[in-house]
Amino acid sequence: MVSARAAHTATLLPSGMVLTTGGATNTATAEMYNPNTGTWSSTNSMASARSYHAASLLNSGKVLITGGTSDDTTFLQTTELYDPATGTWSPTGSLASARYRHTSTLLPSGKVLVTGGYRGSGNPTAAEIYDPSTGTWASAGNMTTPRTGHTATLLPSGEVLVAGYGTADLYNPTTGSWKPTPTQQMLSDRSGHTATLLPSGMVLIVGGINGNTYFSTAEVYDPSTGTWTSTGNMADARAYHTATLLPSGKVLVAGGQNKDAVLSSAEVYDPQTGTWTATVSMLAIRGAHTATLLPSSNKVLVAGGGRNPMAEVYEP
Repeated sequence: MVSARAAHTATLLPSGMVLTTGGATNTATAEMYNPNTGTWSSTNSMASARSYHAASLLNSGKVLITGGTSDDTTFLQTTELYDPATGTWSPTGSLASARYRHTSTLLPSGKVLVTGGYRGSGNPTAAEIYDPSTGTWASAGNMTTPRTGHTATLLPSGEVLVAGYGTADLYNPTTGSWKPTPTQQMLSDRSGHTATLLPSGMVLIVGGINGNTYFSTAEVYDPSTGTWTSTGNMADARAYHTATLLPSGKVLVAGGQNKDAVLSSAEVYDPQTGTWTATVSMLAIRGAHTATLLPSSNKVLVAGGGRNPMAEVYEP
């Protein structure tokens, strides 16, 4: 990479290029990965330095960047749009509430739902929705529980599953309303986990942290019944890892950290058997990194997660 970074974002663009933005050490820089050449190049910087922000690819092909922290004590309401056609950034409407470690989810309508996060004085329950046609934000109601370091997953029904801190809510974009999942309690009270929509329509929740406890456990949410069930445990407890759905329908989990170390290990989950298998370790230890499936090759680009600017590609 051009710059070492962690707690950044990586967004797959329609061109097949990957846009990487911000990250610790609270940088405003951005760069592009070209999978055809395997090279990185700088693009224009954002207006604000930010890490622990969120990114969503809009239907227009532009990328919406929201919130984050600029110096680990200042939390941002500002948002920006990146236009890949020109390589330039422009400001757009600000969030009603500053937040970082939040989620950003593109809805079927083309609008973007932002939930949770930390704002320096508690975690907001209030959610917001962005309309790209006007560049403005509106209230999207309140979650039943404040959350940060949680996950938000768009379900085939069009609803959004927001999970973390031991509970889960469903957002209905048609009615603009929230409700707890029928069985609201998750099997573990966790944040810093990952959530992956499986081909079956179920959602796989993996790892995470609660206080000083790191989880090797995983659980699966079934939208048809609204229930959570346990599935196989990973070999390594981990949080702040990545989870990537592979073309085979399996899930690659890589890196992260636990109470003992930052990890280079990787494991693959098979939804058909509910079991994990070790795969080759990464070349570097990484946490708060990104992993992006490259459709041109079906390989996975892993980037950042420490002071080492080296990126690497996993071939399933």
